[in-house]
Amino acid sequence: MESSENSKSKMVFSKSVRAGKRTYFFDVKETRGGDYYIVITESKKQFKTDGSPGHFFMKSKIFLYKEDFDKFCDALSGVCEYIRKEKGLKQLPGEGASETAGSADPGNPEKGGLVDFNFDDLDKV
Repeated sequence: MESSENSKSKMVFSKSVRAGKRTYFFDVKETRGGDYYIVITESKKQFKTDGSPGHFFMKSKIFLYKEDFDKFCDALSGVCEYIRKEKGLKQLPGEGASETAGSADPGNPEKGGLVDFNFDDLDKV
């Protein structure tokens, strides 16, 4: 059975970021009316706690519509700037170096532009 989200929209573009046990998906979808919106999904690997073997994935989604893009980007930029100012770009214990750490190019998101995340196992798609 198809979910209501899938029946109302089609995938237009997608990027993903692997970060340890988590994967973040940034999907651009199109409504029936031809408008685009973003779905940000965090998928986190969880191990079963009932004693049975195996794992499952917990997913959390945020739907971001174009009228909110500027406010969302401004807020995300603001909190990232605050953290950089207060704590710098120093790695936290247990984190590996990202491929883009210290080499951000503001005009190129592939080289750390816009927001410079420092995740383990950063994969470029």
